[in-house]
Amino acid sequence: MDEVKTVVSRDGTPIAYARYGAGAADGPAVVLVGGGPRSAAGEAPLARLLSRSCRVFGYDRRGYGGAGCPVEREVEDLAAVLAAAGPGAAVHGSGAGGALALAAAAAGLPVAAVSVFEPSYEGPGAVPEVHARVLVVDGGASPAPVRRAARELSALLPRARHRTLTGQTHEVAPHVLAPVLAEFVADVAEAADAL
Repeated sequence: MDEVKTVVSRDGTPIAYARYGAGAADGPAVVLVGGGPRSAAGEAPLARLLSRSCRVFGYDRRGYGGAGCPVEREVEDLAAVLAAAGPGAAVHGSGAGGALALAAAAAGLPVAAVSVFEPSYEGPGAVPEVHARVLVVDGGASPAPVRRAARELSALLPRARHRTLTGQTHEVAPHVLAPVLAEFVADVAEAADAL
């Protein structure tokens, strides 16, 4: 990690975040959203791998060490971290963090793209309206209902594509996920630069 800073959420709550990738100063920005209320340290292995080509921001989700909070507050927290990351940042979340990333994009947060790994998904009636490009990823060794839900979600989102990581479970190996995520973020950034 290159530095730890704090931003202030809309309601005045301080949100700590770690920034990785000082060597990738010109690379695209990615904000990592952990799968539950926890510190950014849980995303550090993935962040270190992504920092070879991206500026990576991992933050302490509200509720770390205690109770969670309403999704609206968490969206506001993510908005504050996105502002620190700068324009054109992508968001990646795993599990419940993926659901939060999709909810934030649906709420209108300025995200260039959203990547999710096996996000919490309640079925067709619960699909948020997301207009950003989306990558939905699952593990090839995850249970069949999880894989089916990932494929279904990607089919329901208008600008989504799906990818299965062979041999991976819900506890995806960072060294397997990182290159897939880095390629997706780079493709989105390249397409934005071409406009």
